[in-house]
Amino acid sequence: MDIILLVLHVALSLGIITLVLLQKGAGASAGAAFGGGGGGGAGSVFGATGSSNFLSKTTAIFAVAFFINSLVLAYLAANREMQSESVIDALIEQPATELSVPAPANDITDIPVADIPVADDVDVPAATDVPPPAQE
Repeated sequence: MDIILLVLHVALSLGIITLVLLQKGAGASAGAAFGGGGGGGAGSVFGATGSSNFLSKTTAIFAVAFFINSLVLAYLAANREMQSESVIDALIEQPATELSVPAPANDITDIPVADIPVADDVDVPAATDVPPPAQE
């Protein structure tokens, strides 16, 4: 149902845009209303030109339908059951499992011995063999 209402919302908005663009603007007669030819009065500047035509009535109907559709969509969005499809939410909801680590054995002979070279066999320069840093 949400998809149908969203498609209707887009159709209503495009219909309102189209109907507004098809209508003659109020500014088209503003010059004539102030004595720019034609005779009109000051009352016609602000839209007091008489009865409305088909386009303005249809625009009003579309605007009311758009407003009602917006309220229905807002109501449905506010009262929606939250269905979490997030990976993070799924990880949070799962209880943490404890890892069991076996206790160390009392026998220390199981530790492998590696062949580590003795420090006497390695040729390491003494601290006095390092030249001092050059000064500028």
